[in-house]
Amino acid sequence: MKRFRRVYIEISNICNLQCTFCPEVERPKFIMGLSEFKKVLTEVAPYTDEICLHLMGEPLSHPNFEAILLECKNQNMPVQLTTNGTLMTKFHADVFFNSSIRQINFSLHSFKDNFPGKDWRPYLYDLLDFTRLALKEKPELYINFRLWNLPGITTMRDENQDFIDEIQGYFGIAVNERVDVSHRRSKNIVGRAYFHFDTRFEWPSLQSPLISEKGFCHALSQHVGIHANGEMVACCLDKEAGNKLGNVFEQSFEEILNLKATQQLHEGFQKGLLLSDLCQRCTFISRFKKTPLPLSK
Repeated sequence: MKRFRRVYIEISNICNLQCTFCPEVERPKFIMGLSEFKKVLTEVAPYTDEICLHLMGEPLSHPNFEAILLECKNQNMPVQLTTNGTLMTKFHADVFFNSSIRQINFSLHSFKDNFPGKDWRPYLYDLLDFTRLALKEKPELYINFRLWNLPGITTMRDENQDFIDEIQGYFGIAVNERVDVSHRRSKNIVGRAYFHFDTRFEWPSLQSPLISEKGFCHALSQHVGIHANGEMVACCLDKEAGNKLGNVFEQSFEEILNLKATQQLHEGFQKGLLLSDLCQRCTFISRFKKTPLPLSK
């Protein structure tokens, strides 16, 4: 049986913020119902090590977020949660601690992007206080403070200096500020709390120019994604379902995996061939190879 490292289940494509990092979602707004989520979770559970409640949208804005976490706990499904963190105080900390969440990613780069000039300290200290409590109440929980806005091999400071200094001061630590995200993206803060860095990247689009028909991707090997309306995609960066494999509300997850087109796309990646129009226009694929691939003749 095929097994993924994670399946991305987008429970909502609606976000309370609009970051330059995440292009605006062009699809119709959609919130996955609780019964639909239960069906999807039951079907993907035998195929994945964990689920990520994200692809686009802000998962904490889902009206049944607590019930979704409870269902994950009932099915013993480890959860990775990616959030901008602005809605954390809506919930009691026990909602996160008494769940199957194994990792929370706070996208810190989102705040200044949406609220330039606004005091960011109350936002950050809510997350830091939560983290300090987590270190005591659930020390096995991984927490990443994401700063995915670096220009390349650089120091951590740049536009993130205020956040980094405040976090280091809060925990009374100091870390090496040299970062090479091609080698190592994480720097430990304390316990299982980390800085997590990355550079900005372009989201693939069918409107982008053709780059190459050759390349490798981890899609359909390590992960697969499901949009809030049930559309299944090979890649977590396929935000508009430009390469739709099927719909899990109409077919089972297993049936879609076994479709000829799905199998061919996966086999293409293993052979270094990009068989979809979207993949042929993706610049992120270059991260899996030391040198960019030339345009095919």
